[in-house]
Amino acid sequence: MLPKRIAAMLLACCSIFLFANFASAHQAFSGAPNPETGLKPVQVFDVAAGKVTKTIPNDAKYQEMASSWVGSITGLAPQMTNDSSCSYVYRVPLEKAVTIKANDVSVSSDDLFLFYCKEKPPLLLVFDEKRRPFLFLFKADIKPFIDRVGIPAA
Repeated sequence: MLPKRIAAMLLACCSIFLFANFASAHQAFSGAPNPETGLKPVQVFDVAAGKVTKTIPNDAKYQEMASSWVGSITGLAPQMTNDSSCSYVYRVPLEKAVTIKANDVSVSSDDLFLFYCKEKPPLLLVFDEKRRPFLFLFKADIKPFIDRVGIPAA
């Protein structure tokens, strides 16, 4: 059974995903696709606040960073522990779907959820076509992404 904190984070990520899909379908979402790129915005979910606290226009630089994360995946992540070190989850919609292969798992998705946890390696959460969650470990440096987003502040 997943710890309550992990279940809450997964629920939060699902909520972000569902909210974004619902809102964009009704043209009322403040994070409409960037008119220049056609990409849905990058979103920052504050776990403590329980809501999206920042929406940022998505661009080629964010796509490049997300691609480097996917390219550096080392495998499936072990189950996360129940603690308060994971303070932010970043949603990065992709221009086109990617297929992630690790161990015996192959997952295609056009959304990446980056978990930022102090003192721990970052994790990528990806949902498959049946909306099942998969957590992946990766080696790419997320500092340029965090600096560009500005949350958490340096």
